[in-house]
Amino acid sequence: MRRREFITLLGGAAAVWPVAMRAQERGRIYRLGALQLSPRSLPNHVAFYAELQRLGFIEGQNLVVDERGYGLHVEQLADHAAEIVRAQVDVILATGDLPIRAAQQATTTIPILGFTDDMLGSKFVSSLAKPGGNTTGV
Repeated sequence: MRRREFITLLGGAAAVWPVAMRAQERGRIYRLGALQLSPRSLPNHVAFYAELQRLGFIEGQNLVVDERGYGLHVEQLADHAAEIVRAQVDVILATGDLPIRAAQQATTTIPILGFTDDMLGSKFVSSLAKPGGNTTGV
């Protein structure tokens, strides 16, 4: 499974949309970088990871999650974004305007899955149908 397909799968899992899955590459470990101001224990994060597990992405088996990317302070965002870019994660999960902007400033190649109130109004994407660049989300 290629990186773009993995991003599509994550986006679908986040929105709890039915996703047609292809077989995963045997032995492939997916790395998810996080830029979150909130703790991972919030219900939306718990539901997101439960859906990933239901779809076959299981932490400790074929999924590695950046635990240090949760509960960050605003002043930590840029440094942590640079750190996960150096770690060459497969996708960056960012919630809120400041984390998404930090991810966009850190990379133009690693896909960013962003969750915010207004992806268009905040100018994170040029269109919801065709976001362009490496940022997508809801």
